[in-house]
Amino acid sequence: MEYIMRSIVVAALFAASAATPALAQDKAPFTGARVEALAGWDRVQNNGHDDGIGYGLGVGYDFQTGMGLVGVEAEATDSSVKQCVGSTTVADPRLCAKAGRDLYVGGRVGAVVGGSTLLYAKAGYTNARAKLTGNDGTGTVGLGSTDLDGVRVGVGAEYAITGNSFVKTEYRYSNYENGFSRNQVTAGFGFRF
Repeated sequence: MEYIMRSIVVAALFAASAATPALAQDKAPFTGARVEALAGWDRVQNNGHDDGIGYGLGVGYDFQTGMGLVGVEAEATDSSVKQCVGSTTVADPRLCAKAGRDLYVGGRVGAVVGGSTLLYAKAGYTNARAKLTGNDGTGTVGLGSTDLDGVRVGVGAEYAITGNSFVKTEYRYSNYENGFSRNQVTAGFGFRF
């Protein structure tokens, strides 16, 4: 994981130094800081799967030079995904795992098509939390939570609505430790500064 994070930081610094002369000229439509709201389908898998809604916020900074783009980004999201087994009896207690917060930091590279559409690929580090509970018919008991490190990759498209607002959609796959994985289709709306 440490190698991946170092590679992302080095790539972002290289892109920033290469993009500096272009920033002095006219601002490209996909250059600058951005903030976005995210929501969409979320499927968490580990010996079965459950679907829910993922939602959260993202921030980033992009450098556009000509038709190419390099950027860094971070997200904090949560999810409604909850998977349970058992029947809530002393002999067969119900155990549930609920997807908690998911933190992501990474980078993206892309190409501008038609002046207002950005096609991109992304990759980075993600850390998800799973909250565990049990119920044997006498009450629900918190069994703690666990943090799972992983890697996320994805592809997406972003469309500039105006000079500073945009919509986007992306597919992303996250692979965590202990056999957990996540598939998501996410839509977003945001502003660039």
